[in-house]
Amino acid sequence: MKEPLFGKTLEELQAAAAAEGLPRYAGGQLARWLYKRHATSFEVMTDLPKEGRRRLAGRYDIGLSDPLNVQVSADGTKKYLFAAGDNRYIETAYIPEEKRHTLCVSTQAGCRMGCRFCMTGRMGFHGQLTAGGILNQVVSVPEAPQLTNLVYMGMGEPLDNLEEVLKSLEILTSPWGFGWSPRRITVSTIGMLPQLETFLERSRAHLAVSLHTPFDEEREALMPVQHKHPIREIIRTLQRYDWHGQRRLSFEYILFRGLNDTPRHVKELARLLNSLRCRINLIRFHAIPGSDLRSPTEEEVEAFRDRLRAKGLLTTIRRSRGQDIAAACGLLSTQQRTKE
Repeated sequence: MKEPLFGKTLEELQAAAAAEGLPRYAGGQLARWLYKRHATSFEVMTDLPKEGRRRLAGRYDIGLSDPLNVQVSADGTKKYLFAAGDNRYIETAYIPEEKRHTLCVSTQAGCRMGCRFCMTGRMGFHGQLTAGGILNQVVSVPEAPQLTNLVYMGMGEPLDNLEEVLKSLEILTSPWGFGWSPRRITVSTIGMLPQLETFLERSRAHLAVSLHTPFDEEREALMPVQHKHPIREIIRTLQRYDWHGQRRLSFEYILFRGLNDTPRHVKELARLLNSLRCRINLIRFHAIPGSDLRSPTEEEVEAFRDRLRAKGLLTTIRRSRGQDIAAACGLLSTQQRTKE
């Protein structure tokens, strides 16, 4: 089976070129063809010697794949399904707005974190994506040319696949790669230590931390990872970094009616986060099969936001998208696995 070339760093492409008898600078030519010109075959790489292209094609595939299918919402949101190996699938969501075109990418097939409110967590873990598998989602959706923002917020926990995530970020933001600004990219995590520190040292992308409640016992009931990676340790780690520059820190807070939307939660959130320059994104929970968790009304969400703002916390409500296509990660891939 041939090795994918897409998803390799400049250094790796230079080594691949040298191994096939090409000069190391041919690695830069390969990077341009893969990440700037979006080549889908070696034949089009006409600034490389024909014999060198033949040798490369004998060992490597480009490594790109198209989505298997797509669901389209009435609000324009699209949910793409990609194959990720034998009976393994990942999902990618495209979210259009007036001036923003955001793609939500997966980093793993399934997830091992087991969050109570997450359909992907119920699937269990089925495998890591390579940097190429992550970036394939970015270039293989039809909307690729118009994307303005990227969020690592799909299936999987990015920090549980840290090296491949960092590698994909290097390719996205390097001049020899896609050349994106890190300010166009957000990585969402439940918070894993010491991986979080490594991510903050080696990347300049924005960070979103899944919080969902400021109380330890409640958070552990929702997110078992709290036992190993307590939120207060995560906060202490974040306090060591400067959040007053161009890098943004946010906390994702899914609201569950009667569980984490009370005045005492507002008070404790203010106590927990008052030392950080950050934003809280409130998200309405959308039911998944078999869950007893319930969503608050729009009025209750707005009231919770207003109480947080009164405490001095910058708080926004994330608009729900793609509800008619069950856009929560994990539902489409679960349906596909069940078919097979």
